[in-house]
This record gives sequence, C-alpha cells and structure tokens, in this order.
Amino acid sequence: YLFTEVAAIYPITPSSPMAEYCDSWSSKDGKKNVFGNPVKIVEMQSEAGAAGAVHGAAQGGALATTFTASQGLLLMIPNIYKVVGELLPTVFHVSARSLATRALSIFGDHQDIYACRQTGITMICSHSVQESADLAPLAHLVAIKSKAPVMHFFDGFRTSHEIQKIDAIPYETLAEMVDYEDIEDFRRRAMNPEHPDQRGTAQNPDIYFQNREACNKYYDAVPGIVEQMMKKVEAATGRSYNLFDYVGAPDAERVIIAMGSGVEAVEETVDYLVAKGEKVGLIKVRLYRPFSAEHFINALPKTTKKVAVLDRTKEPGAFGEPLYQDVATVLNDKGLKDIVVVGGRYGLASKEFTPSMVNAIYNNLKLDAPKNHFTVGINDDVTGLSLEVTEEIDTTPEGVTRCKFFGLGSDGTVGANKNSIKIIGNHTDMYAQGYFSYDSKKSGGITVSHLRFGKTPIKAPYTPCIR
Repeated sequence: YLFTEVAAIYPITPSSPMAEYCDSWSSKDGKKNVFGNPVKIVEMQSEAGAAGAVHGAAQGGALATTFTASQGLLLMIPNIYKVVGELLPTVFHVSARSLATRALSIFGDHQDIYACRQTGITMICSHSVQESADLAPLAHLVAIKSKAPVMHFFDGFRTSHEIQKIDAIPYETLAEMVDYEDIEDFRRRAMNPEHPDQRGTAQNPDIYFQNREACNKYYDAVPGIVEQMMKKVEAATGRSYNLFDYVGAPDAERVIIAMGSGVEAVEETVDYLVAKGEKVGLIKVRLYRPFSAEHFINALPKTTKKVAVLDRTKEPGAFGEPLYQDVATVLNDKGLKDIVVVGGRYGLASKEFTPSMVNAIYNNLKLDAPKNHFTVGINDDVTGLSLEVTEEIDTTPEGVTRCKFFGLGSDGTVGANKNSIKIIGNHTDMYAQGYFSYDSKKSGGITVSHLRFGKTPIKAPYTPCIR
C-alpha cells in the first residue's frame, strides 16, 4: 500500500483479502501512501482488465499494483509480457494457487506462478507469514530500482490465510528505504503530451531480435539489486534474507532445494535430523527469476553428493518440473556433474506435506540409485511414482501446544478460535499459529481449526497431529 498509487483489482480466492484491505484503508481509513495520498483502487470486470489497467497506469507514470492467483493470473499473462518488455515497475502479489484442469481446486500450489516464468518478470518467493510481510515491500523497492516488474508470490491459504505472530516493519522505516530519484526517473519516462514519444510499434525481422536482447543488462542487474534491498530489510529488522539461503549441517551430503511454505516443514525436519547427526541440508529459493547460478552455487555446500529438488506443481509431458530443470542445468553448466540430482512433486492443491514425508525424501537420497520424478504425500498405485513414508517422526519443539477444534460452517467455532489465537499472540510472549480448514459446502460443512502456541517460533505449515 505504501508504494502504490493505483491498484486495479478483481477478486479471486485466495488473493481477495489483499485487495479488500487496500480498499478499506483507502476508502474508509483514508490511509496515505508514501506520497501523502490514499491509493486509488479500481475494481475491473476481470483479471485481464485489472492487468490492462495496471499496464496503462504504469505507462502514465503511476506506481501500480494488483493482486491475483490461479486462472486470474493466467488472464494477466499477455499484459505481463508488455510490462516486462516496456520496463514498467509494476508489482503483482500472487497467493499461488492450483489451476483448473480436469477439475477446479481453490487451494495452493505453484502451477500458476510457474506458468509465468517465461515472461521474464522478476519472481520473488516468501516462505512464511513473516517473510511475506518483509518481502512484499521489498518487491516494490526492487521494481522501482531495477525498472522492471516484480511478481511476489507465496502459498495460497497455507501462507495467505494463516494467522501468525509477526514483527511488522514500521511505515516510517519503509518510507526511508525508497529511492525518490528512481521514482522521478520513472515519472520522466511516462507518457506525456508535453513530450510525446512513440510506443507499441510493430517491428520487422531487421530489428526485433536485437531489441529483444537489449533487455539483458537490466535482468543481469536484478540479483544485485535484490541483494541490496535485502540488506536494507536486514538493517531495519535484523532478519537476514539472501537470494538462496542454506540451513543444515555445514558438511551436508544430502540437500533438498525448494521454495514456498514447504521449506518451513523441511527446515523443521533438518533441525531434527541434524541434531541426530545426519548430514542433511536445505536451500531455500527466494529469487526464482532471474535464476542466479552464481548465488545458487555459493549457497550449496561443497560436500553435497545428492540433491532432491521439490516442485509444487505438475507439468505433464515435461522431462521434469521447472525448478528441477533449473537446478540440473546449473549444476551441469558449472561442471558439477558428479552431484546426483532427482526431482519430486509434493503438495498440489494444499495436499499435506509433513516432516515424515521430508524424512522419506532424505531416505530416498540415501539409496545408491534414488528414485527420480517421484511424488510424496499420495499413494500413486497407477504409475508407482510415490515414495513410501515408512517412519512417522515428530519434530515439534518442546513446549508447543497443538489443538484441533471441530465445528460446522457458520456455527461460530472458527471465529472463536481466531479470537483465541489472536489473544494468545497479542497478549502473551508466546508465538502463535492459526490455520482453518473448510468444507467446500461452506455453511453446514465441517470446519477444523488448527491452533499451535509455544515459547519458540513455529515453523510448521501443516496441520498438527494429535496423539
């Protein structure tokens, strides 16, 4: 909100609350952006219209934002190509969600964001509620500095609708981070009848290719700009972010690479296994596009022997899913062909992804010939690609209380539990987490409230098992 002048919106689950909050802040509260004005909110008739309005606003020199997911994001792809090609610092906040194929699902995975990777938009991933709060403004700072649009994404429902205790960055601090000279440079490039220029031309074979390559220098600069802005966030908050963050044993031999909320489950498992002497680790991907091979290799332990790359998507017909192919290509290009690389799919449409499943992936890497192109979290009795989860492990830190409350839609159970977890989070020194499962029948359907609270940070993006 702070770095936005125009937000064009169209509601789609689970992105709608972002636009709702901005609309409320603008119309009811009169909350000001960094320029001292309420954000202009415009609801269009489709996501395609929202993307077109954002494109037009940016051409006119306004800092523009939109929020979307799933099929809505797919409708925006033609305009994403345009804002990328025209170097317009727009920002798309995406609560990543599954796509409708033989059926529709409103729940979270990465099918929609992967469908945009070919556009050239900068893609930044948040793995938790806290990271979303920190990296959402960072996305705007990167867009303004790099002169290129940014897609900031996080997992639909599992992150977007989780209640979590966070440390918010004060507006005053965020306002100090922006470079106003960059904003003025953007304004000078805007369409203006006082100094007209020609845009949106048709180009023939003599020059189109050359102009397509002319953007290279801007995208080569993006990783350094993202790093620079991450240092600003660290200076303001004390929380460190890198393009690729490694956690685990310094001499790890088996490493998982992933992005999104699933990395929190992997990290919890890594802590558990390292404490038992296992040489395992995790690389969290934050800057997905442009994919910086140099930063990735620097994050990978020199002792690595086997790697499992996890994708929260299904790309039928491809030899492997997108992140797997990126990692395999980088390792091959950098001469690290001795490292065994396997890929796997998990968590489609918010399918549960637990530490026991993570442990099964690390166990798969122990094999002389680890299963490749595997799935985990389901029992694939058709093509036989699933990893078997043979051991149930409990990685919950000492002192964390886990609760489940069952109710019927519209009976007040969810509302009461939201109040309870907010009271614990706001009025005690404990960390708190709330997540709520709804039946698709809504009113009258089954609801389950999943609550956790304790003295240590809660990194558990899966529903608690009660024993």
